[in-house]
Amino acid sequence: MLTTARMLLTPLCADDRSRLLALWRTPAVREFLFDGQTLSETQVAEIITGSEEDFATAQFGMWALRDATDPESLFGTAGLRRLDDGPELEVVYSLAPQHWGRGLASEAAQAVVAYAFGTLHADRVLAEVDEGNFASAAVARRLGMRPIGTVPGVLGPMHHYAIDNPGCSPFE
Repeated sequence: MLTTARMLLTPLCADDRSRLLALWRTPAVREFLFDGQTLSETQVAEIITGSEEDFATAQFGMWALRDATDPESLFGTAGLRRLDDGPELEVVYSLAPQHWGRGLASEAAQAVVAYAFGTLHADRVLAEVDEGNFASAAVARRLGMRPIGTVPGVLGPMHHYAIDNPGCSPFE
């Protein structure tokens, strides 16, 4: 579990399935998530199972975002995954629209990036942002990420951002 000033981040579990299904089926949430596709109950269950396996084997996965004063709540997700199944970690997040504009995505993403650097000792963390997803690009910039390139995506160009672990030196 990770904590921030306003949130508890708990690893996804089977009990979260119905709330995740509702969150990820919200049109405004899925616009830039899962390439806009509507997930089935089976797909959400597979994401949860995959995250549980990732935590067991690699110490990272997806966390549910919960209000610190209401641990039963679930209003978003944040986590780490391998980008394109490669060695580098990508920070990902989703947030219910009624929670947008309050800095919660940045707060959660910062906790996840700090975990990647502090616990996993990652050299750097990436973010992949769909063109036109100005809110996620702003989160990446608030994390101190810099643009490093653009790649083709299913829905159009994807902009890559990166932040290096401040504790890693290329001269060590």
